[in-house]
Amino acid sequence: MMAAPRNVAAPGETPWLLRDIENGGGAATDAEEEDSPSAKKPKSEKVPLNTWELGVAIGVFFVFSTLLFCIYLTMPPAEKAHIKFPRTLSDLRLLKDHLSTYATNYPAQFILGYCSTYIFMQTFMIPGTIFMSLLAGALFGVVRGIVLVVLNATAGASSCFLLSKLIGRPLVSWLWPEKLRFFQTEIAKRRDKLFTTCIFLRVTPTLPNLFINLASPIVDVPFHTFFLGTLIGLIPAAYITVRAGLALGDLNSVRDLYDFKTLSVLFLIGFVAILPTLLKRKRVYE
Repeated sequence: MMAAPRNVAAPGETPWLLRDIENGGGAATDAEEEDSPSAKKPKSEKVPLNTWELGVAIGVFFVFSTLLFCIYLTMPPAEKAHIKFPRTLSDLRLLKDHLSTYATNYPAQFILGYCSTYIFMQTFMIPGTIFMSLLAGALFGVVRGIVLVVLNATAGASSCFLLSKLIGRPLVSWLWPEKLRFFQTEIAKRRDKLFTTCIFLRVTPTLPNLFINLASPIVDVPFHTFFLGTLIGLIPAAYITVRAGLALGDLNSVRDLYDFKTLSVLFLIGFVAILPTLLKRKRVYE
């Protein structure tokens, strides 16, 4: 497994917070802003997508947007005025209050809208899925909330993976050239144990999920390995976030979700995930 975290923090510096569960929400750290696709590039640099690649991205975006709009049109008029992507905990609390009755009276319709929105945000790297995870806990409780979050986060990550496989190489090479080279080298070293590597990367907050989703197809991580590693690896973070959603009114900041104790537990879980691989390697060298 990787000997060092994905983005090693200096002494006293806050390590990578758990991503999108994702891509996060609220104010981003300086490192997160540097890694964000929305971070400004020099004016002389242009987005390295040709006409065909840009057309594919716009086409997929249009399909998702059309689906969301159709779902929006079916909502009761009283609820439409309150629908928006939450950007703060205050926004989320208001959204939860307005959607509670709607989720109870129209469960199937609400689930469809929730899932479509979550996958849309993950696919197109829109920050704020952590608020969607908190909302799942607030509205559905721990068990159903975890199932919803893990399935949607995995589906969204997989959708982003497939889109990146189609058109992502020039974009990722443009945004994160050094990080991509490092990631490619580390993945190549672990080609025979990619499944546990994927689990480790998902469990531990060492690389942002956004980068993992986009870069994995470029460094030839098989889709089935990526999918299963994501499905399993996101469960611990989903539990933390969904459980926090039960006490949404007591939450002061998104950053409160991942204090030192929580991060330590996540790294411990990640170490347990790779322990069989480490023991196997040790026996080989004995």
